Amino acid sequence: MDQLLKVLEDNATLTPEQLAIMLDKEVGDIRKMISAYEAEGVILGYKTIIDWDKTEREYVTAMIEVKITPQRDRGFDRIAEKIYNYPEVQSVYLMSGSYDLCVIIEGRTMKEVAFFVAQKLAPIEFVMSTATHFVLRRYKDKGIVYGAPEIDERGNCV
Repeated sequence: MDQLLKVLEDNATLTPEQLAIMLDKEVGDIRKMISAYEAEGVILGYKTIIDWDKTEREYVTAMIEVKITPQRDRGFDRIAEKIYNYPEVQSVYLMSGSYDLCVIIEGRTMKEVAFFVAQKLAPIEFVMSTATHFVLRRYKDKGIVYGAPEIDERGNCV
């Protein structure tokens, strides 16, 4: 039931009872569907989205484009697996364009991220090049808008 998955994706805190009312289903059926989705690996986990900029936690997020040479019979999978096993790696995506993978990592400082790229990522066999971009501000992430829009006090320069 795609409708159940969409509702859960938007708000995983809803109880089976609330979901049953919203979707006009029996509570037992909702529980069975959720259990089946979890067993099949359709539902991979439940996460809370936190605006870390409103906390005392110091960190930086970087998006790293990685150009690699695909391997015979394994394509990009083996390299992606090697990369996503590092604990600082939050996400890895195969993408089209100039680079093959987009790797999103978090570190305490820009220096820590640079160390990761230089000492762990770049030396991996078949990695040809990398380009690192630091996230300066989140406006929207996973469908959630962060904070109220700020007014640019500089005015319109012509």
